[in-house]
Amino acid sequence: IMSELITRGLKTGRFDHPLMPTAEWMVDEVKKVYPDAEVEVLDTTGTGDHWFVKVVDPSFEGMRLIQRQKPIITHFKPHIATNYVHALDLKCWTPEQAKEKEGDTPFSPHEARRRGFVGLQVKREIKEE
Repeated sequence: IMSELITRGLKTGRFDHPLMPTAEWMVDEVKKVYPDAEVEVLDTTGTGDHWFVKVVDPSFEGMRLIQRQKPIITHFKPHIATNYVHALDLKCWTPEQAKEKEGDTPFSPHEARRRGFVGLQVKREIKEE
């Protein structure tokens, strides 16, 4: 499907999206799902297909994580199916959560492997009862 889109785009000079995802395109796509959200994106590998996506929206208050992420995943499903977008690291936070997590850095397992990183990055708080 992707090669057909590229071939058609090369012939007509019109593409439905850039040849490689750009940060601007990623933000625009997320805004189609959550138009009032603050959206930050980072290409974690420099290849345009692995993206860290931070979405901050007050409407997330009271929603479970999967309820926040599923609309974005559903929107990107056709792009993932064609491998136009290979990986999404989604962080969907309320403004309060974004303030608490300020300074957290995105993690790319592919980039970590290139740099010789061995191990796991786990960012889950353990609450003692």
